[in-house]
Amino acid sequence: MNYTILDFLQLIGSLGVFLFGMKMMSEALQKVAGNKMRTILAAMTSNRVKGVITGLLITTIIQSSSATTVMVVSFVNAGLLDLVGSIGVIMGANVGTTFTAWLISILGFKISMVSLSLPLIGLSLPLLFSAKRIRKSWGELIIGFGLLFIGLNFLQENMPNIHENPEILNFLHNYTDLGYGSYILFMIIGTVLTILIQSSSATMALTLVMCANGWIGYDIAASMVLGENVGTTITANLAAMVANTTAKRAAFAHFLFNLFGVMWVLAIFPLFLGWVARLSIYLGIGDPFNNVGSVPVALSLFHTCFNVANVLILIWFIKVIAKLVTRIIKSKESADDAFTLKHIKIGLLSTPDASLFQAKQEISHYAKNTLDMYRQVVECLHTPTKDFEKKFNKIDKLEDESDVVEVEIADYLTKVSESKLSTENSQRVRAMFKIVSEIESIADSSLNVAKAIGRRNEQNVEFPEFIDEKLHHMMAIVDESLVVMCTNLSIEYKEVKAKKAYEVEQTINDYRTILQQEHLTAIEEKKYDYATGIIYSDIFFECEKIGDYAINVTEAIKEIGTDN
Repeated sequence: MNYTILDFLQLIGSLGVFLFGMKMMSEALQKVAGNKMRTILAAMTSNRVKGVITGLLITTIIQSSSATTVMVVSFVNAGLLDLVGSIGVIMGANVGTTFTAWLISILGFKISMVSLSLPLIGLSLPLLFSAKRIRKSWGELIIGFGLLFIGLNFLQENMPNIHENPEILNFLHNYTDLGYGSYILFMIIGTVLTILIQSSSATMALTLVMCANGWIGYDIAASMVLGENVGTTITANLAAMVANTTAKRAAFAHFLFNLFGVMWVLAIFPLFLGWVARLSIYLGIGDPFNNVGSVPVALSLFHTCFNVANVLILIWFIKVIAKLVTRIIKSKESADDAFTLKHIKIGLLSTPDASLFQAKQEISHYAKNTLDMYRQVVECLHTPTKDFEKKFNKIDKLEDESDVVEVEIADYLTKVSESKLSTENSQRVRAMFKIVSEIESIADSSLNVAKAIGRRNEQNVEFPEFIDEKLHHMMAIVDESLVVMCTNLSIEYKEVKAKKAYEVEQTINDYRTILQQEHLTAIEEKKYDYATGIIYSDIFFECEKIGDYAINVTEAIKEIGTDN
């Protein structure tokens, strides 16, 4: 019994090395090319074919369709990708993940990759201790690649031996001759294993090892591969549980896409297997039904043919899939819940660059919501007294929510800052803290304006028409300053032009000075009473403060641009 437990733990440990190597390689690649990868995603999804190619390339590079789809969900959540574009990338990811099977079946079983992996790790070890982050990332990339194949070798060595454990062979034989029942059962096993391991590549490696040892036949292994394609969708759906509605739809589209593929292939399974077997013979791989040695490569061929065929069928229906998931997953986002996290709910991404991009999107969303809140305050100026309380309560609630969002974004930035940051990213984090604080101050001042309007109503003060006109003009200039601020937050920080922001800020300051002088004169000339003047001056001074906070945001952005 102790030997069996030890054997099982060695098997789990082998899986651990394999998965750690894959994770390390994936994260290192994102560090080496994270920003480029994000740019490619944005630029290469303009049509369905480009989207598929993008997904294929990225997954081929990072060796994990799950990682690609989780990234896609993150980018959809951040507003970088739309739903239609994301579905194309996910389709490409399904084809790209077949590269792993080829890599393992051709390299992993034909030559000893361990003999190559250890020297590679030895050569890259000095890079791991390099002071330059890019060199360190390259070292992690090569070491991850080496660990991937060392883990595979451990998997081969530690899988239970059928000669010492004949009951395993008997167990498998009991369920491999049930026809379609066996196919469905092993498809479910493949699905469950992939969900548990959280990697279709690792499950594929297990399947190939089992085939190489002759424990299961080609047809049973193929049905496990189908299950792996369903199981791999769970990772993205788990990630999307805390994401926005569009991201949930993207993850669900992945599930529907793979599920549909499994269903149509199962419907013609014997025919499809036979066709792939004939193709395998034609390509010189061998007959997988009669030649055990040819099964691993033939299985990789099956995996590729299935995913390519599925993409070729469904690529023409991307918009239909998008409409279907939109109908199934209905939006629950409400205008009343404006100040809620939209982008960083999914948590930290695997690199600081990606996480800071996500934070940038969240801050832009926060600023737009603050602009909406300010506009609701402006509407209060002419809201009838009987309706004012309801409107004020809503604005008060929004300000409370704004405080919460400020803290949540600040907490997120704190977590990002805990990782090892480049000088550029450290400076960006500091600027983002400043920006978030200034945006929250805009919400505070907006509430103060609403409170001043409330005092006017309580004291039954009526503004003369010329005061209303002047306040409207001031509020319109402030609105323009907030629009400019939101525009600057939505584009690349390095591309921000501050000229317009400074011009609007100067206009606000000049107009405030004019109003202040006119106000003092009007009090002396008794054009309105002192109580009216106090409320009037409170409003235009508070509006001027909002303009100050808006220009502070743009100045913080410009500091990032000049330092970078």
